[in-house]
Amino acid sequence: MSEQSPLVTRVQLLVEALANSGVGEIELTEDGTRIQIKRASAITPTVLTPPAMPLPPFPAGTITGAAGLPAFGPLPAAAPKAGQGDGRASARPRQAVDTSIAVVSPLTGVYYNASSPASDPFVNVGDTVQAGQVVAIVEAMKVFNEVKSEVSGAVVAIPAKNGQLVHKGDALVRIQPI
Repeated sequence: MSEQSPLVTRVQLLVEALANSGVGEIELTEDGTRIQIKRASAITPTVLTPPAMPLPPFPAGTITGAAGLPAFGPLPAAAPKAGQGDGRASARPRQAVDTSIAVVSPLTGVYYNASSPASDPFVNVGDTVQAGQVVAIVEAMKVFNEVKSEVSGAVVAIPAKNGQLVHKGDALVRIQPI
């Protein structure tokens, strides 16, 4: 039997520790060697699709094809010229485009919005932040990691909840650049 290298033994120990814990990912860099172990999610993602909408009845005289769908239909009415509306509101509401930038968690850990429970939060919705300003802390393995904003702007949302687990890449704060 061949003896395992110390690195392989350490990796096996890390895999076993990960399997017996609630941690989803371990990343270790030591002496120029980087090891990243991720546990497969036990939850299977589900794609939700809206229910199919029934087709409206076709107007009398519409020629239908083999599938029962119109093969030829009436020509659409000409679009109103600029300044001429048909008096009806648009059937499709306009959606606002979100141009804010997310400050994301650099690792999996526990999100904190302040340096201590007695301290004020780093940021609140409506605050203006500068690039490089600390906006959150993520604790992983008893190490408190400061998360800094990469842009200057106004805080428009704080999706993360204080004291809850966040994953690498989760949005902690959303900032509208100025």
